[in-house]
Amino acid sequence: MSLWSVFFSEVLGTAILIVLGTGVVANVVLPKSGGFEGGTLMINFGWGLGVFGGVYAAYKSGAHLNPAVTIGLWASGAKTYATGVSITPGSTLVYFAGEFLGAFLGAVAMWAAYKKQFDDRLDAPSLGIFSTGPAIKSYAWNLVTEIIATFVLIFYVLVSGMTNKISSASGSTTFSDAPAGALGVALIVVAIGVSLGGPTGYAINPARDLGPRIAHFVLPIPNKDSSNWSYAWVPIVGPIIGCLLAALVARAYM
Repeated sequence: MSLWSVFFSEVLGTAILIVLGTGVVANVVLPKSGGFEGGTLMINFGWGLGVFGGVYAAYKSGAHLNPAVTIGLWASGAKTYATGVSITPGSTLVYFAGEFLGAFLGAVAMWAAYKKQFDDRLDAPSLGIFSTGPAIKSYAWNLVTEIIATFVLIFYVLVSGMTNKISSASGSTTFSDAPAGALGVALIVVAIGVSLGGPTGYAINPARDLGPRIAHFVLPIPNKDSSNWSYAWVPIVGPIIGCLLAALVARAYM
């Protein structure tokens, strides 16, 4: 598979993930939306279903949708990112580019779908619809939360990929070859949201947070609040540390 195909697959899949994920937040938070005050559980399941849709859309490239997945696969000692895609510096950058661009485009699409609600929201906060933030600001402990939550996600991705490969002798497919792992990953994301999501909003994905944060910064949203760049490093650094730890443990475990 060409790197252009990888790039397009990751852009498409990540955009679908983000438009559905941020979309459910907008539906719950914006006052004149049909899902207003639908609650945290609605958001948790919306993000899980967003992952489900994104994985199916990006199955050709292995459906990373997340730089933490890409880094985790590399650090785990895997030889390929997906069928026919060797792990090289060039392919790694292509995955990163697709994931970040897809996240930005997905956030823009969400804004376009809810433009009138954003225009009519008066002084209600908008950044929380696009990106994550801490319930209690404490950079060190916020970082710990993101490390733990990302560890859970990436460890599952790595170990489930190995178990699928073990069963492939009986004719089943691997996680990186087909969207067979979509439901499992979606449920893990829901589990992370309902159990570990409260302190930081569970970014667990640098692209998921940074792409929409940039979209929030550049979009013409009336009376918008700050994009909170002082916090933006936490949902980038935390998931990177978490995925590296998950890769180390997965290598020892497998």
